[in-house]
Amino acid sequence: MGKVNKLETWVPHQLTSDNIQQRIIICNSLLSKRNRHRFLQQIVTGDEKWVLYVNHTRKHQWVNPEDLAEPEPLYEFQLGNNATAAARNICAALGEGAVADRTCRDWFKRFREGDMSLEDRPKSGRPLESDIERLKVLIEDKPRLTTRELSAMLGCNQSTIDRHLHEMGKVNKLETWVPHQLTSDNIQQRITICNSLLSKRNRHRFLQQIVTGDEKWVLYVNHTRKHQWVNPEDLPEPEPKNDLHPKKVMLSIWWDCEGIIYWELLPPNTTIDSKLYCQQLQNLKIALQANRPERRKIRLLHDNARPHVSKVTRQKLEELEWEVLPHPPYSPDLAPSDYHLFRSLRNHLVKKHFDDQAHLKSDLETFFLSLPKKFFEDGILDLPKRWEYVVDNNGVYVVD
Repeated sequence: MGKVNKLETWVPHQLTSDNIQQRIIICNSLLSKRNRHRFLQQIVTGDEKWVLYVNHTRKHQWVNPEDLAEPEPLYEFQLGNNATAAARNICAALGEGAVADRTCRDWFKRFREGDMSLEDRPKSGRPLESDIERLKVLIEDKPRLTTRELSAMLGCNQSTIDRHLHEMGKVNKLETWVPHQLTSDNIQQRITICNSLLSKRNRHRFLQQIVTGDEKWVLYVNHTRKHQWVNPEDLPEPEPKNDLHPKKVMLSIWWDCEGIIYWELLPPNTTIDSKLYCQQLQNLKIALQANRPERRKIRLLHDNARPHVSKVTRQKLEELEWEVLPHPPYSPDLAPSDYHLFRSLRNHLVKKHFDDQAHLKSDLETFFLSLPKKFFEDGILDLPKRWEYVVDNNGVYVVD
């Protein structure tokens, strides 16, 4: 059938028929003015944009070859540059020493002779083994280098780089986002706290006594891009982006090995502060008395958000006589709601649209009731394995 699988393109907004008609009318109006004297030159335009202090982007790392673009020297040759200029341009793009003048001259000599096959020729005075060893050193030192960059540095074509990487058992994997750049103090805290928690895990029903809670924004409109089957020359149907300030509601939820204990949706424009959080803890106590009447010991596991650790909240927890388990900063990988419950909820919400809070609340209630007891057990009982991983791997994040 000749179909190919293409990723949807984000569009800014789901246009209504009125929006579409307005766009057509306004664009027609502007087109009628474009031939006026210096019309376009007299336009002054302005806008605003958030600029981040830290701009992260994910790259692939060599830990197999997918990139089959032409090496940089051939690209420079086709632009009409000489070998010296090519070497300078490549080094400017890839870093000082990325490729030597002599390497570029050798490549350019081949290109001028009409050899564009990009197949390696035997090299005098420089055995292939040395290239392989240098390749090993390069990817160990900088695993994010692309095959194009490696081919420029080593003066050989990308198919050769691909082959050697494959022979070395390397594969090309996309980096995984982690929540935070951990400092040495953060790492030490993670190790210390996980060691402390591991020392308690064999206490009678320690894990079964844990009650964990957290907050999450839930959107009324949940967009996600998916691949679509289309003809090769066709574009996939566009999907609207989320608004910059989408309509959403804050979910607060607490649960344990047996299931959900208490949850609520906050009223619009409500911020969680110490006073509200203490009221939520009181509501949680009432729910525990109703749903877990046999429970005598409560071990509360929550993160270090300011309302959770304020003096007022600490006093409330002392009044409730609940034990608060330590939780290291910037550690959602050690919070069951983040790594387990909210992940499942996020998958459930994909592509869902809610007209109002009642509709959204009803859907959440149905979802929570559909989860079996084993789901909650798995989430809590996974904690010791995560604590062990942190201790055994010098405090690094648990990557799922």
